[in-house]
Amino acid sequence: MGAKPPLSPLAPASFPDLPHIAGVRFATAQAGVRYKGREDVMLAVLAPGTAMAGAFTRSATRSSAVLDCQRKIGQHSSAGAAILVNSGNANAFTGRHGDASVKAVTDAAAKALNLPETRIFTSSTGVIGEPLPHDRITAKLDELSANLAPDAIDAAARAIMTTDTFAKGSGTTITIDGQNVHIAGIAKGSGMIAPDMATMLVYIFTDAVIDQPVLQSMVTALNRTTFNCITVDSDTSTSDTLLVAATGASGIRVTDESIGFMAGLRQVMLDLAHQVVRDGEGATKFVEVSVTGAASDADAHTHAMAIANSPLVKTAIAGEDPNWGRIVMAIGKSGARADRDTLSIWFGHIRVARDGWVDPDYDEADAALYMKQQELVIHVDLGLGGGTAVVWTCDLTHGYIDINADYRS
Repeated sequence: MGAKPPLSPLAPASFPDLPHIAGVRFATAQAGVRYKGREDVMLAVLAPGTAMAGAFTRSATRSSAVLDCQRKIGQHSSAGAAILVNSGNANAFTGRHGDASVKAVTDAAAKALNLPETRIFTSSTGVIGEPLPHDRITAKLDELSANLAPDAIDAAARAIMTTDTFAKGSGTTITIDGQNVHIAGIAKGSGMIAPDMATMLVYIFTDAVIDQPVLQSMVTALNRTTFNCITVDSDTSTSDTLLVAATGASGIRVTDESIGFMAGLRQVMLDLAHQVVRDGEGATKFVEVSVTGAASDADAHTHAMAIANSPLVKTAIAGEDPNWGRIVMAIGKSGARADRDTLSIWFGHIRVARDGWVDPDYDEADAALYMKQQELVIHVDLGLGGGTAVVWTCDLTHGYIDINADYRS
């Protein structure tokens, strides 16, 4: 690939200080899958009894690793577990070779870690259509297992990066019955982001005791308003994987009625989702699109994603142009119910259109000044009902073309 892109202007100041999660250890290694001179493989080993839940891309061309994880999620086991991730090669659209690579890696990891093969979960991210040199990964398993440490989650976050410009992490601590439960997660993603469950991988860990069906139900529900509400470029990856592991090491049980834990898990998921958008390839603006007054929540989401995915809307944002006509266009093409004569649009606090026409008090100079901000809110009210949705996106700049015109991970 070309030169490494500069740090996103929307990046956080530093990697966060994440809470320690008892029952999980991390290690990284330089396997040379594609990159030279950097860690490109991450291993997380989880305590016996860990519950695993997940959400995955619904792409019809999803990778062998995704299919393998989908088969294993939900299988009951009291054994430990492991997550093994490589960057540089997606092992997608590689046919039987891809299946063989996943089997070779999971079999070797199971042997090295003394775990059932059904408890080895793998992910691969990077270029599509090239066979995975899995022998380079399996050759590092002894090194990885020897270097496992409970405080290496930041290194793990860096090892799974491809075109990312910064490592992504988030965590929180929740008090349940006077005792602390911890959640910490990492993510990678910068381009090919429009999850349908972007290349997006997410791994979240908690020391809570949670039955697998309860954890899976939580992850499925929270995914709808977090990772499935972001988009960078409207392209759904073949490799999107979200895995959530509950080690149970705290001894504190969480049930489907634990509202505080659900809120904490959503906080971590949403923070990681926002960081993915903030690291969107070539991005200079972070944009919230809020839709109210739709005929239904589903319609609101359809409208919001139509706005967030529109190249014309996104390039106008990049050019700091308050071109509200492009918002009207995106709503009209979405396919969800809309009425021209009940439509109102805001850029931040500035109402630019109402009742199907430009607001008589609209001042384009004020709107142009607002569009210079790094963080923007576009709000639309359809005037049709009570449906609402919020999604997040970024602008579309020439930097996106620079990164993707010659992308080979």
